[in-house]
Amino acid sequence: MNGGELVRLESVSCRYSSEPVLLGVDLSLSERQFVGVVGPSGSGKTTLLKAVMGTVAHHAGTVHRRAGLRMAYVPQVETVNWSFPITVAECVIMARPGRRVPWASRSERAEAARVLERLGLAGLGDRHIRELSGGQQQRVFIARALLRGPELLLMDEPTSGVDVRLRHEVLHLLDDLNAAGLAIVLTTHDLNGIAAHLPRLVCLNRSVIGAGRPRDVLTPEVLEATYGASMEVLEHGGMPVVIDGFHHHHDHPAQRDPAEVTR
Repeated sequence: MNGGELVRLESVSCRYSSEPVLLGVDLSLSERQFVGVVGPSGSGKTTLLKAVMGTVAHHAGTVHRRAGLRMAYVPQVETVNWSFPITVAECVIMARPGRRVPWASRSERAEAARVLERLGLAGLGDRHIRELSGGQQQRVFIARALLRGPELLLMDEPTSGVDVRLRHEVLHLLDDLNAAGLAIVLTTHDLNGIAAHLPRLVCLNRSVIGAGRPRDVLTPEVLEATYGASMEVLEHGGMPVVIDGFHHHHDHPAQRDPAEVTR
């Protein structure tokens, strides 16, 4: 591996039962990178994150990881049981590696408080996780991940189901963490709100269709190969904007001239 590489996938293929999910994926992740993975539902985005972590087996290819690499994973918030009887601080402390006792030590509580403060959650440690806003809930799980001291943070759809304000809030937070030296890989369906703002993108549909800067990857050709549908790309403020390439082939009766409808 190169000096700055954290993980490298070479011709990696994964399957569930006999169904292929990833096919011959080549991907390199390096220090301080901020990478978005986009693709349609079922394209293998979550499986790619799990292959990077090593929590899913690959039946072909090789995954190289830097020795001693520390990784953390943030799942989709929709998969979390928010009614589970636990406070914010307890939720964060549970993620601390090497914990062997059910109660938190003074040093663990202090460490959790520092992480919560760093993420703008100071004073919320005693709240039930259900009482938080969507953006705060996402921050709690980022706090859990940061408590592990990762070099690489993997996030599955971190802005799914949140409004525009919360999406911007999460993206700014991740940008700050990346600027502080944390490498981040996230999956997203949001081509314009998230993907177009990231330094590097990977378009995935079982295989890697394209990888590089958004302006090089968000092209009609790459997007059609990724999503199987025609898309158009415009430029606004120096950034690519993806729009649906679907065009009506037939006029709706309500849009026709009344004289034509009655002929």
